[in-house]
Amino acid sequence: MSSAPTKILAGVAVAVLFAPAIASAQVTKNQGYLTDSQGNIVKSATTGVCVRTSDWSPARAVAECDPELVKKPAPPRKPVVKPKPKPKEKPKPKPKPKKPAMLNIEQKIELQGIALNKAEMTEDNKKELDKFVAALQKPTKARGPVQIGAVVVTGHTDRLGNDRINKPLSEKRAQVVRDYLVSKGIDQKLIFWEGKAARQPIPVTKFCDKKMKRKQLIECLAPNRRVTVEVVGRAQSLAKPKPAAKKPAAKKKPAAKPKR
Repeated sequence: MSSAPTKILAGVAVAVLFAPAIASAQVTKNQGYLTDSQGNIVKSATTGVCVRTSDWSPARAVAECDPELVKKPAPPRKPVVKPKPKPKEKPKPKPKPKKPAMLNIEQKIELQGIALNKAEMTEDNKKELDKFVAALQKPTKARGPVQIGAVVVTGHTDRLGNDRINKPLSEKRAQVVRDYLVSKGIDQKLIFWEGKAARQPIPVTKFCDKKMKRKQLIECLAPNRRVTVEVVGRAQSLAKPKPAAKKPAAKKKPAAKPKR
């Protein structure tokens, strides 16, 4: 019986104390604070303190009225930025091997002294030609073995006789040498041959006088009875590249004398 009048008196006392602030307030309860008709928390006109209801508890405290009782929200965590993976380095291309320097080769030999009216080579001619072919395949300090591109074989005669006889004779001499080269391993497809008869004499034979005895004249013209062998091809250069020349150091200019 006594609790009801007590509650009524407490309510009247609160109303009297905050009368100026709640004149237009609608007495409603909202989580422990007195609010007006618009839902705003009623505050004391003199102190600015929020009006608590009988249902107030620390758990119902709001930051507007009791900031010290309200837990401050934890600051937002900064997103962890993962470092971007480094782009994979592309493997450096391997340097291309340098192509070896090549040399153009031209070699020539004159097989002289073939017998009069004969096409066969002498024994000395064969030895000279063997040595010539072997030298092509043997590397030197300057080059490697020669890669033969073409072989030109030309038969010749002396001026004795007429062209009707000398022309086929010179061709036959060229053919004999061609066959010999093939027997030494040179590809027949690389060999070109022809006969020139007496149209390309060796200059020294101009001194062979017709007034000579025939035997002497035949011996004098022997260099013209020949077969010319010319080889063209390529070979790898074996010469070491020369080191780059160092530039001479620039001479220092003498310091200018001060003007007096």
